Amino acid sequence: MDRYSLVTRNTEEIVVEDELKELLKDEEQPVTYVGYEPSGALHLGHLMTANKLIDLQKAGFKVKVLLADFHAYLNEKGSLPDIKETAEMNKKCFLAYGLDPDKTEFIFGSEYQLDEEYTKKVYELSLQVTLNRATRSMDEISRRHENPIMGQMLYPIMQAIDIGWLDVDVAMGGTDQRKIHMLAREKLPKVGYNSPICIHTPILTGLDGEKMSSSKDNWIDISDTPEKVEEKIMDAYCPEKQLENNPITEIMKYHVMPRYEEITIERPEKFGGNLTYTQYKELAKDYKTGELHPLDLKNTAKEYLNEVLEPARKKLKT
Repeated sequence: MDRYSLVTRNTEEIVVEDELKELLKDEEQPVTYVGYEPSGALHLGHLMTANKLIDLQKAGFKVKVLLADFHAYLNEKGSLPDIKETAEMNKKCFLAYGLDPDKTEFIFGSEYQLDEEYTKKVYELSLQVTLNRATRSMDEISRRHENPIMGQMLYPIMQAIDIGWLDVDVAMGGTDQRKIHMLAREKLPKVGYNSPICIHTPILTGLDGEKMSSSKDNWIDISDTPEKVEEKIMDAYCPEKQLENNPITEIMKYHVMPRYEEITIERPEKFGGNLTYTQYKELAKDYKTGELHPLDLKNTAKEYLNEVLEPARKKLKT
């Protein structure tokens, strides 16, 4: 796989592709960043972007992971001491999951976000952004949609400045970050920074076929035991011949197949025998035609996903 294909696989959107191609041509070690609110055990939704960071590291990128403790505080995720404790746990898990420690810099927001110059930049940018734009930027990630608090208005301004302050070439995140990233692309040059290239990954479907939600507990996280992972996968929504909004096919596409050169679906001879795939599109084709049954897919997904999660799971116990 060439460098560009590795960077762009399993992404929803590149803003913009020509800029990314130019960057890859000119820079041997570009810099990317992702910001995470420390808010509990990492689940497969968080690991969508971690998968992409691993791809970017293989393509030569240096990765900056912002453990956004102040952002989590502004988004009502808990007290600062509790958030920082969670952030330390998240750091261990990201490394155990597969991020290269030699190419990953972990940064706490609180390490620099009280700096006088940073604060000045936040003030400068706040003069360039309307209240309506700030509110819309928080639509998909704020905890409080009704009667929002002022902390939510500071959040996108700070996140945009983070991108400039950390001197990154590429801002990476899920599609729920798109509005903030577009604000950054448009407004950062007005306060002395370059516009970032933006890479967006899809939002993973919850195990019930609906949007992931803490109230539904419809995800798998790395603290789940192998038995719990198996139980969740076997109970998950997985309609026959349907790829769209199917959490099990998505787990195979985004979390399993990028980690293996090939995967094997084990089946009795009376049901056609084993199937081997080297690319997701081959698996998807067979699933859509009915050659691959949901139960066989689930049995495969639980085995491979547990292998992928096991190193991080062990790290949590140390």
